[in-house]
Amino acid sequence: MDDLDRQILDILRRDARTPYTEIADEVGTSEGTVRNRVERMMDDDVIERFTISTRTGNVQAMLEISVAVDVDTKGVSERMAEWDEVDFVWMVSGEQDIVLVVDAADTRGVNDLITKARDQDEVVSTKTRLILDEELG
Repeated sequence: MDDLDRQILDILRRDARTPYTEIADEVGTSEGTVRNRVERMMDDDVIERFTISTRTGNVQAMLEISVAVDVDTKGVSERMAEWDEVDFVWMVSGEQDIVLVVDAADTRGVNDLITKARDQDEVVSTKTRLILDEELG
């Protein structure tokens, strides 16, 4: 990845629907170059998916999860990623091992997810942070 790829990614992070012609104008290259770069980054799994951000009025939270030392974190993460209210699953370093970003209808929904996480045999502890606001950069 070079500087041009990073510039293209920065624009797509702000709005994944930005037309390639607008990206090309902003970064000073041709639409074909932008198209080829995006396709290459998709083929190389630099870009995993295009997504949207919504304002549903739901309660959003981060569930920080610690698992036992001998646990396959990837396996637990993949299983939790299938839960309906989970938007993202991050395997992280530090005090916790997994972070779930969730979008639930209400606080009861968040609490149900906390309980579901705690019911997993591999889970040692959880912390929860409600997301109060989000600014896209």
